[in-house]
Amino acid sequence: MSDALPRRGAAVLARPRLYGWAAAGLVLAAVPFYLDRFWLQAGLFAMAAAIGAIGINLLTGATGQLSMGHAFFLAVGAYGYCALAGDGSDGLVGLGLPGWLAAVLAVALAGAAGGVFSPIAGRLRGAYLGIATLALIFVGQHVLFNAHGLTGGFNGRAVPPLHLFGVAFDDSELLVAQVPFGAAEKLWYLGLVLLLAGVLFARGVLGGRPGRAMNAIRDHRIAAGVMGVPVARFRAAVFVLSSMYAGLAGVLLALVFQRTVPEYFGMMLSLEYLAMIVIGGLGSVAGAVVGGVFVSLLPQLLNRYSDALPLVSAPGTGGIAPGEAARYLYGAAVVAVVLFLPGGLVRLAARPRGRNARPSHSSGEER
Repeated sequence: MSDALPRRGAAVLARPRLYGWAAAGLVLAAVPFYLDRFWLQAGLFAMAAAIGAIGINLLTGATGQLSMGHAFFLAVGAYGYCALAGDGSDGLVGLGLPGWLAAVLAVALAGAAGGVFSPIAGRLRGAYLGIATLALIFVGQHVLFNAHGLTGGFNGRAVPPLHLFGVAFDDSELLVAQVPFGAAEKLWYLGLVLLLAGVLFARGVLGGRPGRAMNAIRDHRIAAGVMGVPVARFRAAVFVLSSMYAGLAGVLLALVFQRTVPEYFGMMLSLEYLAMIVIGGLGSVAGAVVGGVFVSLLPQLLNRYSDALPLVSAPGTGGIAPGEAARYLYGAAVVAVVLFLPGGLVRLAARPRGRNARPSHSSGEER
């Protein structure tokens, strides 16, 4: 009888949460019918950023491995898709594979690139790994700017549209309930599916034995090794998994941008991903999503409403450019989170439940 009451209470608490998720799902599904292209593209950029942030949070937040080369693997995914799906009609390398197969292989290619680097990732840690991965950015930028036949050089290359289940994810209009669907509307649902799959998979990893091993490596690698955790192997495997998440984010970004540009995949992008996971919450899948949405949407909103904001104006007009203002703001957010909210923005949602909950004296509970 005593066990039945907690179960009944948990079921009562879970029911409103289930209704909330269902309502959120319906709202997100209805978005393309009511919002214009700007908001859809902004949302897609946020989805891609959230997917990439989940990947680096598995590596840095859950395993404690600092990586400065995340942008390199996004570039591998984006340009890999272009090379695999392109037909070569533009004079660049293209294998002409079906779009869905090219996307899968591009993610696998990013994972393979991470696998090549994984022996180093398995043996280095902290700042040493950060400096080693920083070299990937310099190598990647050199290749992207100089391998003209593959990347198109400074001007980049056009991204072939994805065809899936007979639907072309391009600007050819498709009427759905008398609403014309272009590329942004179609990609919206693809982005939601990919983000949901990435969230569920990451939660499964962190909630199981691999997640406990990753946290043990982060908190005390020597003790983890004594308990039988293969530390170097786990670090290498998580690095590959993080690279695949970055590759998936790169593919989605390429489809949204419709053109890949080498300058985008620089060191600043890697720093932005580190800012995402710090602001959202290290080691938390929800924190990665929140941080990705915050950091990716901020410059776009500042750019759209720059006329109504003080000190923010177009570049060259005497004010602060929207991109620079966004960096100042989320840089300040990083400092504020580190000083006053170490758990990230997701802790704000957890605090009300913590205040109402009764304190536990169990040693396994978080204090």
